[in-house]
Amino acid sequence: MKSMQAEPSPLAPVLPQGCTNFKLRQLMRRVANHYDAEMAQCGLKTTQYSLLSHVLKLGPIRPGDLAVAMKMDASTLTRNLRPLVDAGWVTLEAGADARSRLVHITDSGRDKRAEAQRHWKDAQLALNEALGVERVMALHALVDESMDLLAALPVQAHGHAD
Repeated sequence: MKSMQAEPSPLAPVLPQGCTNFKLRQLMRRVANHYDAEMAQCGLKTTQYSLLSHVLKLGPIRPGDLAVAMKMDASTLTRNLRPLVDAGWVTLEAGADARSRLVHITDSGRDKRAEAQRHWKDAQLALNEALGVERVMALHALVDESMDLLAALPVQAHGHAD
């Protein structure tokens, strides 16, 4: 007996299956765990390595400008800076006037960042090996293109930065 179910039309559009947000979060968790495991070997979180790298490149810099450069809100930046200040890797020093402050990287912060950079490179090379350089390059291009296309969408403030 013939099925009464309609067969898909060859002209019907093929739509993505599943939730894009869920799929991207799965990938991000897996990639983040990979980098976090490598960074843990030098006692840093990946967010701390990124922060040290930005301060090294952009500093001395006002905390507000650093937050903008890293696309994070000021409270998140302050929370993430605290362990680096406590470890002596960065300092918050007086700026041009009594109300402003500047974030500086210290010599020990430069050393920690150099050590961490070796671990980051190991993580990146392992990822390139696992996925293939061509796929990693295509992924970067797809992410960059997608970010450009999504730039027009309104961003909802929700208290955390990615």
